[in-house]
Amino acid sequence: MEFNQPSEIVKDLTFGTTAEKGLLEGVRKLSQAVSSTLGASGKCVIYEDALGRPVITKDGVTVAESVILSDPLENMGATLIKEAARNTVKEAGDGTTTATILAHELLTLAMRAREVASNREIRDGLDSGLAKVLAYLDDISIEVTEDKLYDVANISTNNDTVLGRIIGDAFSQVGRNGVVLMEESDTEETYSDIVDGTQFDSSLKSPYLITDKDKGRAILENPVVLIVSSPIPNVRKIQNILEYAIKNNEELLIVADLEQQPFQTLLMNKVKGNIKVNIIDPPGFGPTRQDTIADLAAITGAQVMNEELGDDLDMIDPSCLGRALKSVTDGKNTVITVQDTPQEALDRIEDVEKKVKDERNPYIKAKLEQRLGMLSGHVGIVRVGALSKVELKEKKDRVEDALYATKAALKNGIVPGGGVALLNAAQRISTKNVGEEVLIAAIESPFRIMLENAGLEQMTEKLPKGTGVNVMTGKVTNMIKAGVIDPVLVTKSALSNAVSVVKTIISADCVISNKRIENARG
Repeated sequence: MEFNQPSEIVKDLTFGTTAEKGLLEGVRKLSQAVSSTLGASGKCVIYEDALGRPVITKDGVTVAESVILSDPLENMGATLIKEAARNTVKEAGDGTTTATILAHELLTLAMRAREVASNREIRDGLDSGLAKVLAYLDDISIEVTEDKLYDVANISTNNDTVLGRIIGDAFSQVGRNGVVLMEESDTEETYSDIVDGTQFDSSLKSPYLITDKDKGRAILENPVVLIVSSPIPNVRKIQNILEYAIKNNEELLIVADLEQQPFQTLLMNKVKGNIKVNIIDPPGFGPTRQDTIADLAAITGAQVMNEELGDDLDMIDPSCLGRALKSVTDGKNTVITVQDTPQEALDRIEDVEKKVKDERNPYIKAKLEQRLGMLSGHVGIVRVGALSKVELKEKKDRVEDALYATKAALKNGIVPGGGVALLNAAQRISTKNVGEEVLIAAIESPFRIMLENAGLEQMTEKLPKGTGVNVMTGKVTNMIKAGVIDPVLVTKSALSNAVSVVKTIISADCVISNKRIENARG
C-alpha cells in the first residue's frame, strides 16, 4: 500500500471572514466546555475516552485535551487554544481553564475591534496592555505564609479540604527547598510520606529514556547510581558496571557526560530491553561544579570517578556505586530519593552552613545556598488512592494541579483569587489605545464566569482593591483573608499565553486544512 507524502495530501483553503468565523467557533466551543469547571462552584465534565468509556473530571486541561471537533476550521481554532493551555500548565502547573477563557474573550473582542483599528495596532496594544497588567500583578503579589499554603492547596484541589490538608502538610514538612511528588497509593487511602532526597537541574536527555509516557518522565525504582565527573569516551570504560547491572537485574542511573558512541549504545540497549537505564548530566556548573557532584555522591553513597584526577575508569567496580530509592527525570529536573541521609551528607551540610554564614561575595554565597538546598532537601510523596479507576484518575488530576500550583505560589507569591486580581487590574489600569481596551475588557471574564457558575448576579460597581465575591457565601470579602487566592505565576502565565495565541490567530488571513473525505462504506 502506498501513502501520500504530506505535500500530496489534498487541502482545503479558507480565507478572510469565513476562516475567522470557523476558528472563533472552535475556540468558543472549547471555552464553553472548559469554563463550566471554573471556580469553587464549577461543574464536572463527562467525556468519552477512545474506548468509549465515560470519564468524569473537573480538570481543565483534561477537558480541553478530550475535545476534537469534526469541522477542520473549528478544530484548528480549538487546537491553537489548547496549545496556550498546555504552555500554561507547563510553566505554572495550573491555569488551563483561565487561559482558555481569556483567549476566547480576547479573540472575540479583538475581531470586533478591527472595525476601528488595524491588526498591527491591536497586537501592539495587546502587548503594551499585557505589560501593564503583569506589572500590576507583580506589585500586588505577596509572599506565601504557612497558613496561606493550605489555602492554595485547597483551591487547587477544587476546595477538597482533605486533599488540600494532605498536600499542605507535605509542603510544610519539606520546606521551601523540598520537593513534593505524586504516586498511586497501594490502598484506597490518600496520604503523604516524607523521605530524604534532593532535586537538581538535570533534564531528560532523550525521549527514548522515557518510562512514563503520559508524563514524559524517566523513572527508575531502587536504582544503583554511577557518578563520573570526567567525560566517558566509549562504552568499554563502564563495561564492568553495565555487566553488573544486567547480571543482577539492577536499574542503573548514570550521572556523567557521555560522548556520542557510549550514549547511543546505551540508548539502543535500553530500547531493546537489555538494560533499565537513565542518563543525566552531572549537576552544577562553574567553580562549584565539582563540589555539587561530590554533594550528590554523598547523598547517594556513590564514589565519584574522575580520570582527570587519576581514576582509571577501566577499573570501575560495583563498590563505586551508590543507591537510591527512586529517581525521576523530566524536561527540567531530576529528583532522587534515598532511604536515609548518610552521615557524610550531614557533615557536608554542616560545612556548607558555616561557609554560607562567613561568605561575603554575593555570587559565591548564592552558589553555596544552592548546594545547601540540594544537600538538605526532603521529598514529599502524596500517595493517591480511590475506590475506582475513574475516581483515581480524576483525583490524580486535581492533586497534580495542586502540587504545581502550590510550588508556584511558594516560589513567586500569591494574589487575590476568584478572578479578582485581574478584575482589580481592569478597574485600575488606564488604557491608551484599542488593543489595551480589548485586553482590559477581556480580563474581567474569569470573574464573571465564576459568578455565573455559582448562580450569582454580576457585579457592576467598582470593588475595593483585593476584594471580590466569595462564591461559597455570595458576599463581598477580602479574598486574601478569606483564603481565596491564586499563585501569581499561574495568573500571569494564563494571560500571557492567551495573548500570544490570539495575536497569532488575528494575523491569519488564510487557513489551509486537510480535505475531509466522507467514508462511503456502509
